[in-house]
Amino acid sequence: MLAAVVHEFKAPLVIEDVPKPTPGPGEIIVKIEASGLCHTDIHAAHGDWPVKPTLPFIPGHEGVGIVESIGPGVAEVKEGDRVAVPWLGYACGACEYCASGWETLCLHQKNTGYSINGGYAEYVKAYAKYVGKVPTGVSPLDAAPLTCAGVTTYKALKVSGARPSDLVAIFGVGGLGHLALQYAKIAGASVVAVDITDEKLALAKELGADYTLNAQTQDPAEELKKLGGADAAIATAVSPKAFEQAFGSLRRGGTLVLVGLPAENYLRLPIFETVLNGITVVGSIVGTRVDLAETFELHAAGKTRVIYDTRKLSQVNDAFAEVLSASVPARLVFDLAGGF
Repeated sequence: MLAAVVHEFKAPLVIEDVPKPTPGPGEIIVKIEASGLCHTDIHAAHGDWPVKPTLPFIPGHEGVGIVESIGPGVAEVKEGDRVAVPWLGYACGACEYCASGWETLCLHQKNTGYSINGGYAEYVKAYAKYVGKVPTGVSPLDAAPLTCAGVTTYKALKVSGARPSDLVAIFGVGGLGHLALQYAKIAGASVVAVDITDEKLALAKELGADYTLNAQTQDPAEELKKLGGADAAIATAVSPKAFEQAFGSLRRGGTLVLVGLPAENYLRLPIFETVLNGITVVGSIVGTRVDLAETFELHAAGKTRVIYDTRKLSQVNDAFAEVLSASVPARLVFDLAGGF
């Protein structure tokens, strides 16, 4: 099968012929129709994070496709089902985290496109218990970004505790942020979208944002304080500065949810203001299988829109450059059903 393979960190990916996987017990083989490009894929290919993938590997954790074959003991899906293969590729199912509904914190987890091969390929092997069933009527091109960008921001809104009376600030209106603001609107909150390009702020308005702020020309914290301060700020931009601005935008008792994962791993937060203002700072990592199912249900009900452009997988290196230059409206999706 053909796949886009990382052989060296920060080097271009190589499109090459690799052995097609075969399913073992509890595993399935999925013929990929679409695979979203998440910024995490770029971090993985560049070896940006403290824990690095083992070379060589195939990135991609927003793969959607049809179950082609199943291994022994698989009862969760059948051949012909359309499924999504998410970041949480496997968890042990038995530890305290798994048993308490926090499988995303399992210390034994395996991550698709990072510790196990992902969806930048014609076929991917996955654990049947950890794929998500895509509802009838949801296209694979829509489902791909929902498999990470959607479920991640949906979970972040849950973690934020946002209510209908709240003001929620979304920092970064990209692949994650354009969905985060929609989930905040579904929750009934008023939404402030913060970005550094007028094009993305226009998109935010189109998707229902009540206010928009350009962080290049305005101080987001100062402007949000004029609105009373944010009850919750969701930081999706891959910039520690944006995280610090999000913190500064909060009202007393507010919650900062860290979602984006910048290559620069640290941000500065003032202890005095955090304590005296009763600020909560929480990290939110993707979502569980239940969160993913709910994300798909909302989309199938027509409550969300996924904004994306398509590319061929053979264009992967150019697509990475597009994302890094911030010239992409929201998400890029590799359309494998339309050819390599």
